[in-house]
Amino acid sequence: MFGPRARLRWVHLILGGALLMPYFLLTQVVVGVLAGGVNALASTPLTFIAYGVSVPLAALTAVFGPVRPLSVAAVRAMCGVPGELLAEGPARSWAARGRAAAWWSLHLGVGAAVSGMSLAVPPMAVVLIALPFFDSLQKVREGPVWLSALASPYTAPFLGVGLLAGLVLCATGAGLLLARAAPRLLGPTAADRLAAAEERAADLAVRNRLARELHDAVGHALSAVTLQAVAARRVLDSDPAFVREALAAIEDTTRRTVGELDAVLGLLRDGDPGRPDAAPAPTLAADLDGLLARTRASGTAVTAHQDPGPAGDWTQIPAIASREAYRIVQEGLSNALRHGAGPVELRIAVQETDGGGSAHRELEITMTNPPGSGDGPAARSTGGRGLHGAAERAALLGGRVEAGPHRGLWRLRAVLPLGAGAR
Repeated sequence: MFGPRARLRWVHLILGGALLMPYFLLTQVVVGVLAGGVNALASTPLTFIAYGVSVPLAALTAVFGPVRPLSVAAVRAMCGVPGELLAEGPARSWAARGRAAAWWSLHLGVGAAVSGMSLAVPPMAVVLIALPFFDSLQKVREGPVWLSALASPYTAPFLGVGLLAGLVLCATGAGLLLARAAPRLLGPTAADRLAAAEERAADLAVRNRLARELHDAVGHALSAVTLQAVAARRVLDSDPAFVREALAAIEDTTRRTVGELDAVLGLLRDGDPGRPDAAPAPTLAADLDGLLARTRASGTAVTAHQDPGPAGDWTQIPAIASREAYRIVQEGLSNALRHGAGPVELRIAVQETDGGGSAHRELEITMTNPPGSGDGPAARSTGGRGLHGAAERAALLGGRVEAGPHRGLWRLRAVLPLGAGAR
């Protein structure tokens, strides 16, 4: 009852009483006018009537005001209620507004009662405790019986202590009442939970996108640079020309990866994704040949068969499909460098699924390579983060990715639609 939390809850109640004062002063004037132009404060019944009218008036104004965010902040800071039990942001539905208005009236109504007691009880208790020691106080004839000469001077101190104890008990109980009621009246509604879930889903989607971009760009670059450095070290003395070619490939790979990394990190900064100096996302049309050249420079033979279809080049396919296809090819080559052995065969082709218009075109990517020693097809049948990321990229376009053993080889196959669903 005397700990820091209890004192903060008492202050919270006093704050509620202060917030009720404008409503109380307004209703006091109205009640006084309706009672014949008298001063409502001079009449105890009229004072209680004004108090009773001011509480529902406060609740009515709370329906249309930003009550819930302010109340949640105060409750979280002063009442010791865990933040996860309280709603965030303004009320979105009438039910939530009604609950907030009920909390507002409870806080202000109970707070005003505790505030009045906090102002009146301590002076009365001091007078009662001092009554046996001052004859002048014992001669007071006005006021309640415990302040008059009819009260025994020897029982008055006990009454004073009892009043102080009652005040503490009332304030503690009222603070506990508000702390218990806050989660029910200020807690999230079904609409709030749905909005929070949608916000978390959007945040997770952004995080997954950034994770895919970082994994594909940086992971492939590190795999390629590692293999290029290993190959160059092995022939450092016997084949200087190959070493120079490998070092040039390492330089080009790291430079491009730094640019891609800067573009991905730009998504984390407000306003940066559209800045003019941000590196564009790689595509099949602009970057596939460079990707294949850097992979071959690591010592892995890559045979590529490209068929853009009737359009004749990769610039005619939708930009988003071109970007995602590049990342899928990049992930497939990274897997081949890390886990595979022998040559890689890559086929990229635009196919007509029914021989009709563009709405039925598909971009098919097929990559095969022998599995590495000690890493057979069965061990890689489920794939890792990169393959899951490739599947997510394809799913966003309405396509699919398959990865696993196929006729003694490791095969990655992706199909991306190029019709209306891919725009």
